[in-house]
Amino acid sequence: MAEDPYKVLGVPRDAPDEEIRRVYRKLAKQLHPDLNPSNPAASEERFKKVSSAYDIVGDPVKRKQYDRGEIDANGEPRRGYQRAQAGGAGPFGGRAGGARQGEEFGFGDIFSDLFGGARAGGWGEADATRGRDVRYTLEIDFLEAATGAKKRVTMPDGGVLDLTVPRGVSDGQVLRLKGKGSPGVRGSEAGDALVEIKVRPHPQFSRAGDDVALELPITIDEAVLGAKVEVPTVSGRVQLTIPKGTGSGRVFRLKGKGVHNSTTGSTGDQLVTVRIVLPQTIDDELAYFMSEWRQSHRYDPRKS
Repeated sequence: MAEDPYKVLGVPRDAPDEEIRRVYRKLAKQLHPDLNPSNPAASEERFKKVSSAYDIVGDPVKRKQYDRGEIDANGEPRRGYQRAQAGGAGPFGGRAGGARQGEEFGFGDIFSDLFGGARAGGWGEADATRGRDVRYTLEIDFLEAATGAKKRVTMPDGGVLDLTVPRGVSDGQVLRLKGKGSPGVRGSEAGDALVEIKVRPHPQFSRAGDDVALELPITIDEAVLGAKVEVPTVSGRVQLTIPKGTGSGRVFRLKGKGVHNSTTGSTGDQLVTVRIVLPQTIDDELAYFMSEWRQSHRYDPRKS
């Protein structure tokens, strides 16, 4: 027999819906098998119990049914609340021959809650109901979002999905996996799996639309004399020519080195902002050279 869902979640029976959602999110994050590699089997078992409990008390309709004693902790109808056949006796001795009589005894709401609504002629066969959508959040790296990736997702009910993350996916984007949600009722179609993407920050790259931004440190001699330097991009390293006399803050555009947009078919650019970095130690030779140079080349960059 399944445990009381309130006890599984550790919440009182009169807990507000928001508190139940908050507790479930916290437990799901703690118990997710992907976050407990040292003991995934035990974590998955506990994760399934928490998810099953939330499936009951996290659903307003099922919670009311459970609180009234109409369904058990597995979501199954209890004895005495089974569906009445058209024209037969109801669970409390009344007749279930029509909607009017059902309303008189207050049974209409009960059967509507349990079986998703009755047909116009009475409480006959329940209408086919599409399965519920299942929601999940998947965290991926910045480069995985930019170039695409194959990921294995453990859903809230413990099921596993192999997911192809398309290149160019953005933070907060929701991927819909058709038919991968909860099964439908009486042969109806299954729901979908809705996977929200969360992109972890990158230490070097940032994103603005389809463009990728990068700050590139260069030395004082590279800025003065010019140089060819390697620059990381989301698709690999490339050569960038730094012209003579390049100042800090100058932006170079690398065409087509940004993020691919699957909607428009275009690819953004990478914007490289250079920053001149002085050596950690200013030796006497450099100090003397700059002192001599300043005597005959003094200028003030702060004057407009």
